Amino acid sequence: MTANGQHYAPAWFDISTPDAPRARQFYQEVFEWPVNALDETYALVGAPDGPATGGIGQWGSDSPYTGIVVYFPVEDVDRALERAQRLGARRTMEPRTTPMGRIAVFTDLDGNNVGVRSHA
Repeated sequence: MTANGQHYAPAWFDISTPDAPRARQFYQEVFEWPVNALDETYALVGAPDGPATGGIGQWGSDSPYTGIVVYFPVEDVDRALERAQRLGARRTMEPRTTPMGRIAVFTDLDGNNVGVRSHA
């Protein structure tokens, strides 16, 4: 746990793919994940009666990234994004509020997409 009480473990993952139905089936079979499609473009990973741990979604022309992004818990998404930029990262997805909390994505110094997530 960090000094401000945040956990080190990832808080969420998101897989953005050009073929969401194919990806859902692939990951469901490889890992035996329970995958619950919300619609043709997005599915939650997790038991229907429990909390979701990630999502698999359809990439589109307005998608900020493709591939997998791991979201780490932070106290303040905007502040974490500003710190990342100050250290040389690039904003990839502006902060937004979702049913799972406030999220944003940045691209680190090596080109990796990294997400940040807060519950507020």
